[in-house]
Amino acid sequence: MAYSSIVKPSVYFNTKLYTGNGNSSQSITGVGFQPDWVWVKNRGTTDDHVLHDAVRGAGKRIKSNSNAAEATVTNQITAFTTDGFTSSNSTDTGANSNNYASWNWKAGGGQGSSNTDGSINTTYTSVNTTAGFSISKYTGTAANATVGHGLGAVPKMIIVKNLISSGGSAEHWYVYHASLGNNKDLLLNLTNDASNTVTTWNTTTPTSSVFSIGSGDGVNKSSQANIAYCFAEKKGYSKFGNYRGNGNANGPFIYTGFKPAFVILKKTSGADNWTINDNKRVGYNADNNELFANLTNAEDTNDVLDLLSNGFKLRHTAGRHNTAGGTYVYMAFAEEPLVANSGSNGVPATAR
Repeated sequence: MAYSSIVKPSVYFNTKLYTGNGNSSQSITGVGFQPDWVWVKNRGTTDDHVLHDAVRGAGKRIKSNSNAAEATVTNQITAFTTDGFTSSNSTDTGANSNNYASWNWKAGGGQGSSNTDGSINTTYTSVNTTAGFSISKYTGTAANATVGHGLGAVPKMIIVKNLISSGGSAEHWYVYHASLGNNKDLLLNLTNDASNTVTTWNTTTPTSSVFSIGSGDGVNKSSQANIAYCFAEKKGYSKFGNYRGNGNANGPFIYTGFKPAFVILKKTSGADNWTINDNKRVGYNADNNELFANLTNAEDTNDVLDLLSNGFKLRHTAGRHNTAGGTYVYMAFAEEPLVANSGSNGVPATAR
């Protein structure tokens, strides 16, 4: 029996739902740890996805649905706390009686320090090798380079955002996924399918110490700061894979080896939205509500997938999930391992 080394995934990733109270300072608790990356979406209105992390500082915002540069804000996420974060009264994070989803990850427990493994030294890298997650800030050179990620394992997925707007021009979010190889990228803020490129990842597969970047402005513009979120796969906790759609409401089953708490899907064979499902909205099969990483849209209540004890199964024929013959990539994090380690007596996960 293959056991998970992470008995309690919720101490590294957790979805926290909350209702805003309109106050200038609202304490959001119940995350279960001090998060280093917080991603928040207003579930009921057409507001931005806002992303804050400990490496850049709580008051620094970027948006997954936009190529806009980093902004300093005082009315969104203002602090990371021991059991969550402090939110202010922006409609994006804390408007009175508005309902929010927050997705929270634990990296190294703060800003971190410089990583010198690559040809570009990072300004800061905050890393959690147990959970396979790191956040790195670095400055581009416009020349082919490598950047240290600190994971001690090969990343399966990397998300990079140029933080600067120069001359009125801002850059898209660039995504590496191991299923696509080192010569293709996806854009988190757009619907684009996977495109061939040599200037993003320099056609070089990441190693256990560094990832490679080409000369593209989105990942390596000269003298401009970038943030990179890097993910290595951990048995029973995270999975970064791909599948092929069948165009049927009895859709494909994707084995992850754990009960998923969070799943992002993206079609790679054609243009479509990035979809987000989690185990809290509403949180039972088949009623697992959907948001879109690249759109400001309010929550969609279509029943698109089941979250099972050992993976997820598509229950919808929409192109963004399950076109016949379409190819898709996903990232998933666990609510519970299929079978935890022997210290938990090997108790198996159950379906929802």
